[in-house]
Amino acid sequence: MHAFGTTCEDHGGRLARITDRTGVVWAELTWAGDELTELRVPGAGVGRATIDHPVLGRAHPISRHGIGAGPPSEASRFVRTVMSAVDWAHPAQIPAIAAPARIPAGAGGAILNVLAITAGARPLRYAGPYPTSALYHALLRSFTTTASEAAFTADGLARALRGARDELPFDFVPAPHERIAFPRGHAELRTALERVVIDGLGYVAAGSPTRLVDGRAEVWFGDAPWAHVATFAPDGALLAGPHPLPACTSDVLGKEFAPELREALGEVVAEAVPAPLAAAARAATIAGPIRWADLGARAAARVADGFEVHAAIWERLKASGLTRVALALGEALAPVVTAAVVADVGVMSPDGETGAILRS
Repeated sequence: MHAFGTTCEDHGGRLARITDRTGVVWAELTWAGDELTELRVPGAGVGRATIDHPVLGRAHPISRHGIGAGPPSEASRFVRTVMSAVDWAHPAQIPAIAAPARIPAGAGGAILNVLAITAGARPLRYAGPYPTSALYHALLRSFTTTASEAAFTADGLARALRGARDELPFDFVPAPHERIAFPRGHAELRTALERVVIDGLGYVAAGSPTRLVDGRAEVWFGDAPWAHVATFAPDGALLAGPHPLPACTSDVLGKEFAPELREALGEVVAEAVPAPLAAAARAATIAGPIRWADLGARAAARVADGFEVHAAIWERLKASGLTRVALALGEALAPVVTAAVVADVGVMSPDGETGAILRS
């Protein structure tokens, strides 16, 4: 039993199941001796078989046959992507996932958390071509490190282009979290409540726009909350909500940004992303239309022909002047543009896959 009621069962000295205090199973592992035959988390399964992947080398298939999927079938076993091979009994590295955006939200983080548990106290290093900001922050939920985000992501584009498999020189020390389920999401705790996920979006302290403040999950635009979504106890129990988000009724909804504004935003975004991605991020920001939209709890999103940003940014900040609005737009667009740029690098790989986003 762990601090917040999570139970880890073992069979023959090997981790077999992780269950939270509400009875929700977060991981199931089956073994043949020291060899993992299958890992299942909500929404995804990692198979024992390995294949030769053109970028990652020996790799495990990841399918949608996860916890709650029912008996295996040809459809549920359909491979969504792959991850570099892991010795789950004695993990030696943090693996790369070829296309984590192809597995259900939450599965990537659950897999990393199992890795942290099976690694024990042994520090691990990432060995793959996709050291993205998204991966860095996902790792911080199950590991600790002295490496900065800037250092971890510094060579990201070059590694993606050459399909690098060598280790990065940064230790990640296992520090797994506990997950506590509630309707429409879960809470993540270590010594205290650190993160909640509601409808697939994570809320953390100082997050933007989704933020966790004294147990309250809120959506912030500008310097104040836009919406109160839910309230949690220190042990992760849901006390109130999730509440519906207010509709945005701004007059700018649906309007496109002028080309001159896209040019200016391209410079702002280029300064906000890792240096190797700056030129590509600037070009991506300028290339297609950007529109105001009601995106709920998201500040920005990629769409088929360009990008959208939440009109609440305009409503909250228009009185502060265009410079303040532009800075906020750059902050909102930077992570979305970065993900788009790294995803587009994947088109250059032999199978069109990419490690752009670790959905968690």
